[in-house]
Amino acid sequence: MTNRYTVQGAQGEFQPGSNDLVLANQLGITSVEEMNELELYLLQQLYEEVLLAQLPNRAVQVADLKTWHRRWLGNVYDWAGQERTVNMSKGGFMFAAAPQIPRLLADFERSCLARWTPCHGMDADTLAEAMAITHVEFILIHPFREGNGRLSRLLADVMAVQSGRGPLDYSAWNAHKAAYIQAIHQGVEMNYAPMKQLFVQALNAGQA
Repeated sequence: MTNRYTVQGAQGEFQPGSNDLVLANQLGITSVEEMNELELYLLQQLYEEVLLAQLPNRAVQVADLKTWHRRWLGNVYDWAGQERTVNMSKGGFMFAAAPQIPRLLADFERSCLARWTPCHGMDADTLAEAMAITHVEFILIHPFREGNGRLSRLLADVMAVQSGRGPLDYSAWNAHKAAYIQAIHQGVEMNYAPMKQLFVQALNAGQA
């Protein structure tokens, strides 16, 4: 589960007995499969809450993202909803340094969330661009210790529903992970076109 990340710092503690595969948690879970199932179940509950019961019909804020993360994983991890305090990398690719996260999130709120949301009446091309830029910038910051990719997909789904559409279908992303990772890397150079194309596909598949 979490061994896909290289982590430095105290927040990188693992659950005893998990062979350093499951993060230290409140429930004493040591099985990767059990933790994955629990996180998925809790994520489904969060989706229902956010998309059906409490959809923000206003600009999304960083505070919303922290609240969603805490509601999702707050009964599992002590640090749910909190900015990460450890540096993280994946496959040799470094995410934002932990001390920079507060500043980067403030910039993200101004340049992405306040700019693009709410997505009321947004045409499909503009929506795909908005989601692509927002997604890439959020992933590069990687503000949480765990769950950034899934939370960023929820944010994109919120943007889609705000625009009057349904949630996206990410199955092609899961089937072609290399293309997704490459699109993230292209975003470092502010080339959002590859990610925009992935969002066009996911948006179209979700409305089919």
